[in-house]
Amino acid sequence: MGGAVSAGEDNDDLIDNLKEAQYIRTERVEQAFRAIDRADYYLEGYRDNAYKDLAWKHGNIHLSAPCIYSEVMEALKLHPGLSFLNLGSGTGYLSTMVGLILGPFGINHGVEIHADVVDYAREKLDNFIKKSDSFDKFEFCEPVFVVGNCIDVLSDNLQYDRVYCGAGVQKDHENYMKIFLKVGGVLVMPMEDQLTQIIRTGQNTWETKNILAVSFAPLIQPNRSDCFKSENVKLPPVTVRCLQDLARIYIRRNLRNLINQESQAKNGPQKVAPKRKRKKLRRRKIDTYVFVGNQLIPQPFDSDEEDKMEENGEEEEKELNESFKQEEPPPNLLRERILSLPLPESLKAYLTFYRQK
Repeated sequence: MGGAVSAGEDNDDLIDNLKEAQYIRTERVEQAFRAIDRADYYLEGYRDNAYKDLAWKHGNIHLSAPCIYSEVMEALKLHPGLSFLNLGSGTGYLSTMVGLILGPFGINHGVEIHADVVDYAREKLDNFIKKSDSFDKFEFCEPVFVVGNCIDVLSDNLQYDRVYCGAGVQKDHENYMKIFLKVGGVLVMPMEDQLTQIIRTGQNTWETKNILAVSFAPLIQPNRSDCFKSENVKLPPVTVRCLQDLARIYIRRNLRNLINQESQAKNGPQKVAPKRKRKKLRRRKIDTYVFVGNQLIPQPFDSDEEDKMEENGEEEEKELNESFKQEEPPPNLLRERILSLPLPESLKAYLTFYRQK
């Protein structure tokens, strides 16, 4: 499923295309998509396909098409402090983007049936926290993943503000999915070949809206045979942050706000520079013909105009390449400010989440 928008040269280019096609419509969703490079969730030999609007699957690892994730993120109507449950959390790509919007006081849980995919998701999450330049630009709600079949989840009266299911839901499982949703909450799931948004308006009242025609693999049904009984799946516990963790959140927040204030006072409001795209050159082919006797014979002709176009195109390409080479990643001002504080090195390391850059 996918192919609704043109392929991008890189992650930003893909997001530009999704915005232009109106799949991404809000600033929060756009910022989350730009912060997480989709290629980071591909296996090394398949990264060339990361910026195409197509689903990708290798073994148990699966990513939906970017246009699908865009519609899901928009339909969930996310904002800071919400609780989120991802049923069929897969690589953790969607859960990580959601975590950037929920912030440090949200809840971010995922259930995935394949243990190897949960290991893969935890590895990708660890790489994002330790290595991504985007991590210090956001307050993050770290996803917590558990292994199990989402149909075997014990709700234990735990309900969420937002729920997403990443597999095709049969109609007879609709009410089961609704159990996880708080009043006022939003459930998004593929059902009967439609990406469906369900809002719980009351204890027993719901509003349902079809968003997009989709095709998803169906939920894997638990094995109920006598020789093998499915184990009930426990959702991650909801924990209260310790005082040390709260202190780190507020220190980083205050430093980030101070840096933004200093930057605005010095340079004015920050503006995002428009992304420069390579220009495609259209060259005219000029053919001439000469008469030799009674025959009309094509004759090659060197056009000064064509030569100039080629020269201008080459110069433009050279300038563009040089500008790309000169671009350097912006400094991590938050990290620099933390490392400059008169604090023990162990405390600085804690405040930077033990990141190496």
